[in-house]
Amino acid sequence: MNTDDAAAHLEALGNPTRLKIYRLLVRAGEEGMSVGNLQAKLEIAPSTLSHHLKALVLVGLVTQERQSTTLICRANYDVMHSLVDFLVAECCVDSACPPHQHPKRRARSASIV
Repeated sequence: MNTDDAAAHLEALGNPTRLKIYRLLVRAGEEGMSVGNLQAKLEIAPSTLSHHLKALVLVGLVTQERQSTTLICRANYDVMHSLVDFLVAECCVDSACPPHQHPKRRARSASIV
């Protein structure tokens, strides 16, 4: 992944609604989630959801598949892993990394939506 691609992905995820959508799809796994279920979980207007999904699909973070009358959305895990790899590729290249500390897990109240 190059810098321009990474910037486009991060820009798409920089919107709170799109980040919520993406996190829901990542949690949904390979099965994905229908647009209707996404809308119900996020409690947003269909046109708003469509707008945000379009932005995520455009940069390749989300794929969509029509199954009869249902549109299934899935996180594109290959792109997600490439972005994460890009972000950590040069971690501490110019200096020693601090000792790894495991962050304390937050309570489940830190929900996606």
